[in-house]
Amino acid sequence: MSQEIENHSNLNPSTNEPFSSVMARRVSRRDIMRGGLSLAALGMLGGIGGLNMARAQESGAQKTPLTLAFESLRGARTDAVVVPEGYTAQVLVPWGTPLDQQGMAWNPEQEMTAEAQAHSVGMHHDGMHAFSLDEQNASRDFLLALNNEYIDQKALWAPRGGPTNADTGQRPADEVRTEINAHGVTIVRVRKHSDGTWSHVPGDAHNRRFTSATPMALAGPVAGSEYVSTPYSPDGTRTRGTNNNCANGYTPWGTYLTCEENWPEVFVNTGERHADDARLGLPAERGRYGWETAAGNASERDSEFARFDVTPRGDGPRDDYRNETRTFGYIVEIDPYDGQSQAVKRTAMGRFRHEGCWPGKLVAGEPVVFYSGHDSRNEYIYKFVSDAKWDPADANRPGEDYDRLAIGAKYMDRGTLYAARFDADGGGEWLPLTPEAKTPEGRTLASALGLDADDRAGVIVHTCSAADVMGATPMDRPEWGTVDPVSGEVYMTLTNNSDRTAENTEPTYTNGGDSIEAVPAGYATAPTDAANPRPRNEGGQVIRWRESAHSPTDFEWEIFVFGAAADDTVNLSGLTEANQFASPDGLWYDERGDGQGILWIQTDNGYAGVAEYTNNQVLAVVPSSVSRGNNDASVISADDQTQLKRFAIGPNDCEVTGIFATPDKTALFINIQHPGNWPADPAVAIQDATRTASGSVRPRAATVVIQKADGGQVGV
Repeated sequence: MSQEIENHSNLNPSTNEPFSSVMARRVSRRDIMRGGLSLAALGMLGGIGGLNMARAQESGAQKTPLTLAFESLRGARTDAVVVPEGYTAQVLVPWGTPLDQQGMAWNPEQEMTAEAQAHSVGMHHDGMHAFSLDEQNASRDFLLALNNEYIDQKALWAPRGGPTNADTGQRPADEVRTEINAHGVTIVRVRKHSDGTWSHVPGDAHNRRFTSATPMALAGPVAGSEYVSTPYSPDGTRTRGTNNNCANGYTPWGTYLTCEENWPEVFVNTGERHADDARLGLPAERGRYGWETAAGNASERDSEFARFDVTPRGDGPRDDYRNETRTFGYIVEIDPYDGQSQAVKRTAMGRFRHEGCWPGKLVAGEPVVFYSGHDSRNEYIYKFVSDAKWDPADANRPGEDYDRLAIGAKYMDRGTLYAARFDADGGGEWLPLTPEAKTPEGRTLASALGLDADDRAGVIVHTCSAADVMGATPMDRPEWGTVDPVSGEVYMTLTNNSDRTAENTEPTYTNGGDSIEAVPAGYATAPTDAANPRPRNEGGQVIRWRESAHSPTDFEWEIFVFGAAADDTVNLSGLTEANQFASPDGLWYDERGDGQGILWIQTDNGYAGVAEYTNNQVLAVVPSSVSRGNNDASVISADDQTQLKRFAIGPNDCEVTGIFATPDKTALFINIQHPGNWPADPAVAIQDATRTASGSVRPRAATVVIQKADGGQVGV
């Protein structure tokens, strides 16, 4: 979630034990374990630190250790991207880049139109992934699938001095359509040239946009139910648009997963809200951009603006758009190879503010697993396990024409959704969110939620409340995740929690507004503890877990690294000026072979202790190079500081997000979101991202390609 649109009123109203107190008891247990358990005993217990050390001990003699071969950057606060010596950085497909002839050549003085925006790269790049067209050229010619999370109205409407009636009054229809078309997803073909530079391929048949108005299909348990019946789709099988897509995912069969996160804010309900909408923070006065105010314009077609006001006014859901919001909050699957295919919302994977969706370790004959986090304070981590077992014959075949979305239906429309409970002993349990699941009080989940006994669609619509009732552990804003495809270890960023209070402070509770049966009042604030001793927890952390080899619902967890300023009184990972960071956000495990890889960490920092030293950044660490020593709190400790390095720094005011490398590892792609005065020269086709503007420019989010000047692999 970008800080630019973070809503601090969004919080989990349950009373489940927060992760802060779980960590406190976990730290106490570590003190005991350090005193007498051997390495072998740690491995037997399933602890990740012990397993890592055991693997390193067993195989270290046979491996060449992976080493980061660059000097950690000093902090920087400039209007440019900073990379290590010997590296280059190029701007690629910034906002407004035309995808075809219906797009509009970029002119910083020209106003964007709805038609041109529908055929141009969207605004505020976020999660992304590459899809090869053929294996031979996979590292130099591929499809880039790119989320466009939200809009900066000031930059979008710069030629007219800003948006019309941004906060009050009726918005013009042409402005609303343009803003709707700036959201969503961009699919664009990109290519590397012989001189090492990159560009997109205008007019390629794969280039397309999915916006907040694009027709999409609903699939899974919720599809066809009364929960999603609307005037647009009375049978509940279709909807329009995907919105506020933050992080992303991909599938083994070659499709893109885009995740709807801060979608509630574009809607409004001035009357009685559904309990699930209230739980998710649906506005009650005006939508974030006031799109609903354009309703009734003479040019409006098929309630294109009216649908954003979900206030009940008719006799039922076919008479108004009260159910429109229930068609949002899902994982959306897109086939980037088929320019005519329709995107599908996979409802079985849960309905909440999805940050992203990452596939677990893939094993033939075993279920396909996906992990996701709900990015709000004190919300949950989820896992989806398919009913179908993985068949390698379903793996992606670039260059071949077949129905990838049918394969998606096989693995993603039927399965079990779980929420995570983290225990103080370092273990954890995945809690099933199914109608028949038994709550801690012994009732069925359906009964506890006031639903019919077999109402799986109802459980999905009320995913957050179901996790409350089952006893999942509230977390500090779960954001990006990533998986080591060899070990299966899962990493996830817990960005921060702005409502931590001092140690021994009594928790403050709230009823969260509207609620449904059996969902109790919960935390408005949570106290700090030994493992989170910082009031307001502005530093955040990265957590890591490993699934049990013996039980499909058990796992072992630990904190991998805590964010902090180097001079914080409580700097639990011993960070120094060379690698201090806060609010970890983007995350990617870059597998480099031989069971080793690089963990890349990106930040969206608002913590003054770090922000005064450096802009948002990209850090790198080789997880196999660090292991728990004498540190109580996290894997990375004061002994490991040379292993965690600052690799890149973004321009002023930006968030650094979205990340992947080409298969040959010679190019690393990142996104620069909401920069303040960057990139430097809109008139230059191939722009140097490290150059600063000579004056003020109309800022544009963009993808940046980082490469070694000598053409070698990035990072090593």
